[in-house]
Amino acid sequence: MIDIYLRLTGLSHNGGMAKINQAVTLMEAAQESPSLAHLTELTRESSLRLKILESLIPGPLRNAIQAGPIEGTEWCLLVNSNAAAAKLRQMLPALQAHLHGHGHSVEKIRIKILQGIR
Repeated sequence: MIDIYLRLTGLSHNGGMAKINQAVTLMEAAQESPSLAHLTELTRESSLRLKILESLIPGPLRNAIQAGPIEGTEWCLLVNSNAAAAKLRQMLPALQAHLHGHGHSVEKIRIKILQGIR
């Protein structure tokens, strides 16, 4: 009977003591863990970089691009097709210069084609 009560109320039984199980948001977990905090910051930075470049990327091409991982001074853009990758490669010097103009030191932009996404 105690186990049923504990489950219904969100409590757990731990060696004679009842303990409240609390849900933790991703943001709270990230703040508690240095490695998660770092990954969260890299994800935010990558999304910000792509947002900065939106004005340079033609409308139809924007939907084909996702912000990818940052590794030091290299940044990766994920694209959903060979055609989008080819067009983006032509634009790399302008994209990189635009990022530099906004204070982002990106020495290399890599392009990775996502397989199976069409």
